This record gives sequence, structure tokens and C-alpha cells, in this order.
Amino acid sequence: METQRQKKIAGVIQKDIVDILQRAAIDGGLRGTLISVSKVSVPTDLSLAKIYVSIFPTKDAKELLEGMKSNQALIRHELAQRTRHQLRRIPELSFYLDDSLEYIDNIEKSLKGEENPIENPDLLEKRKKS
Repeated sequence: METQRQKKIAGVIQKDIVDILQRAAIDGGLRGTLISVSKVSVPTDLSLAKIYVSIFPTKDAKELLEGMKSNQALIRHELAQRTRHQLRRIPELSFYLDDSLEYIDNIEKSLKGEENPIENPDLLEKRKKS
């Protein structure tokens, strides 16, 4: 269970990371790309911030996530500049792709009958767990 302090720090980081990533996307020429931070989790020692990012359209998601990971030091520096009066130490940042909306979309398609495994038995192979 997160403490009140962890929730406040995660909220501050989430708000500022969204601004940093959106500005970087616009400056990088990705005007049609929407980047949102769905969740930030911070442990009790505040040493690491796990940032879950949703990227639309999803076709560019993996390469944008790799770009975030490679520019992690610059993003952390910009975050430190923005939160210097609120946080004493800036946690290490680790970015993860949040694909929960895509997962929900697949469930909705299945429920609507767009992907019926009875009519198309090839779908069963995709759904098997390994």
C-alpha cells in the first residue's frame, strides 16, 4: 500500500513527465502522436520511479519507448529543473509501455463478435497461452 507521500510524489512526477514528453514529441516532429502517462509508482525509499506510458498510434510505440529509455538522463535532468523546489532527490526513471487500452480493445472486439473463434478456427492458435 502506498503512503500519502508516495502518492503525492508520483503525482508531481506524472504531471511534469507528461509535459516533458509531449513537448519532446512536438519538437521532434511527431505532431500526430499522443503520449500519456497512465501511472507512476514510487517505492518507499523514492529511489526509482516506474513510469507507465501509453502511446497512440501504437505503431510507433516501441521505437518511441526506446527513445525515451536512451534519453533518460535528459528527461531526468528536465524533471529535476521543474521540481527542484518540491523534491530534494530525483528518482531514477524507468519507462514501461502500458498496453492496457489495447488489451481492452481486443476484449471488446471479441465480445462484439468481430473475432469469432467458432467461425474462424485460426484465431484459437493466437489465444493459446504458452
